Amino acid sequence: MSKSAPKPRRSWLRRLLLLLLLGVLVAGAGVAWLWQQYQLFNLRPVAGLDAETDVILQRGDGLRRVLQRLQQAGLEPGREEFWRLLAREMEVGGRIQAGEYRLPANATPRALLQQFADGRVLQRRVTIVEGMNFRELRLALSQAEVLEQTLPGLGEAEIMRRLDAEGVPAEGRFLPETYYYTRGMSDLDVLRRAKRALDRALEQAWAKRQPDLPLQSPDEALILASIIEKETGIGGERRQVSGVFNRRLRIGMRLQTDPTVIYGVGDAYRGVILRSHLDTDTPWNTYTRDGLPPTPIAMPGRAAIEAAVDPAPGDALYFVASGDGGHVFSRTLAEHNRAVARWRARERSR
Repeated sequence: MSKSAPKPRRSWLRRLLLLLLLGVLVAGAGVAWLWQQYQLFNLRPVAGLDAETDVILQRGDGLRRVLQRLQQAGLEPGREEFWRLLAREMEVGGRIQAGEYRLPANATPRALLQQFADGRVLQRRVTIVEGMNFRELRLALSQAEVLEQTLPGLGEAEIMRRLDAEGVPAEGRFLPETYYYTRGMSDLDVLRRAKRALDRALEQAWAKRQPDLPLQSPDEALILASIIEKETGIGGERRQVSGVFNRRLRIGMRLQTDPTVIYGVGDAYRGVILRSHLDTDTPWNTYTRDGLPPTPIAMPGRAAIEAAVDPAPGDALYFVASGDGGHVFSRTLAEHNRAVARWRARERSR
């Protein structure tokens, strides 16, 4: 009987070990299940953000505040511990950048956090169109979405002063291109970039100019480029038009170009140029005044600027619309008059 007494102790130890093993298995299964849920959280689209969504993050926003802003945008609450774990894994918690973001539909949590860390904010755009004048440019900027408006109430001289170009006319001084901006930028920021782009383009073109041009400065090249821009939108004609005007300037012949007259009469122009417009002497009327006008008449693009200083060779001194979108170039006034007559006949037939 004395030899069988320890059996209850061994049985108790066996049960304890089984319980411990079961606990380990249960805990392991729980950890495995949590890890599986975390992996699914990483791979699945964010719940509640199944459509493209805009969200604004402020400077100093931490992960908790970011999640609150996402919930305001539609994110279903919950899984904050997974968001924190993911941010720690990606090492982005302290790298979230402020700005306005456009979140793609059905993005994963990892993709969103990476977007915030990279600072891939929403880029909007405004386009300066070739041939646009400064008044039209101001209107386009005033209509640009979320662009901070600082220009209303400011005159042209004050605007140029703020752009460090005091005394320089605003017309023609901004390069036609598409400019991207983000929330918080101002209309003056866009103008500053466009002016710098124009300055660079003009400087580069002037450095490559043909020798012996009748143009005395980059400013004169810009004025001529603006006239070329308004005369033709056909790329292959720009250098031909430039050739006509450069030859006229060289021999002292008036430019006699309608776009300068239209610019000079301003709001008096109603879509049809009249004899009274041609006879109205303004600083820009190249029918009544010699040489170039005092300022550009529009915003010339790169191609027009390059054409102004690289005119095509030839002997044409005249051109008129052909009626099919292009122009007919003539050497003599008699040839030109015949081309004008053909154009008028075509217009009457329409």
